[in-house]
Amino acid sequence: MSQLLELRNVTKVFKGGTVALDNISFTLDADTPNIISVAGESGSGKTTLGLMALGFLSASSGSILYKGSDIAQMRKEAQTAFRKEVQAVFQDPFAVYNPFYKVDHIMEVPIRNFRLARPGAESRRIIEEALVSVGLRPEETLGRFPHQLSGGQRQRFAVARALLLQPRLLIADEPVSMVDASLRATILESINKLNREMNVTILYITHDLTTAYHVSDYIIILYRGSVMEAGDVDKVISEPKHPYTQLLIDSIPWPDLQRQWGQQEVVGMDEDRSVASKVGCKFAGRCPHVMEICKQAPPPLYQTDEKRVAACYLYQNEPALPGEELGQIFRSRKPVLATNGAVA
Repeated sequence: MSQLLELRNVTKVFKGGTVALDNISFTLDADTPNIISVAGESGSGKTTLGLMALGFLSASSGSILYKGSDIAQMRKEAQTAFRKEVQAVFQDPFAVYNPFYKVDHIMEVPIRNFRLARPGAESRRIIEEALVSVGLRPEETLGRFPHQLSGGQRQRFAVARALLLQPRLLIADEPVSMVDASLRATILESINKLNREMNVTILYITHDLTTAYHVSDYIIILYRGSVMEAGDVDKVISEPKHPYTQLLIDSIPWPDLQRQWGQQEVVGMDEDRSVASKVGCKFAGRCPHVMEICKQAPPPLYQTDEKRVAACYLYQNEPALPGEELGQIFRSRKPVLATNGAVA
């Protein structure tokens, strides 16, 4: 089974000693193009993981490989292929475009750089096809400057640009957090279409567990740079095992006036527990189930069932799964459409 993206014991420490990612390892296989969400509260390391997978940030230790090659040591030809095959949709649709260029230019540059089509009619045709595929009308989009488009139009335009390059991997960092609720479904459907019809693997970075649940096959829950829980999204969201995931789920407001949320106690981190969490479980200072062993060493990933792991000593009687093997729980997926429209 070929590997698309592999993180090997990746750690990122910023100046000042802030640990954004702490010994993260997982693999995304090229043969199983799933949608994998990376979720957690602010400061958990989600965006840092995405930027490192894109090659925009270097690892303090460990390595990131794309199709078996270290992205930090790629030669020019391999790096060009990587830039074409790994695309991104970022959080802020107001900040990703150069305001001095019309949107036509934004689409024409990758077509020219990667020689996707001949200038003129052929180039225009694939641009219009990409725009239509995300619900944009070419006649209302092309010829305008970015500020003349709404936030939702700009974000869909970003998806169209990614689709234009026919990527193998799309990293979507909070792609719907700054657009109206009415547009979220359209943008998420555009991303889902890339996965279903073009077999593109999606790394969907979000703090919103609701959208993660609806669009993902699998999910990784991060806390302070470490994996707390990972696995099948249905299992993780409907029956969370890790106390941190349980608190996240409990914080979701439900459309039921008779149901309260936020009932679980979130323990404040005092000085003693903060020190303990540096050598033990990072969540020990907030965990309502904290035990003495939690303060002594970080827990491994325990495999609580076939498609889920949790880094919690509550499950220490279950087999431990080495971090390098985390990707094996992402290897089955729902049926996808082949390029001829048949179920593959």
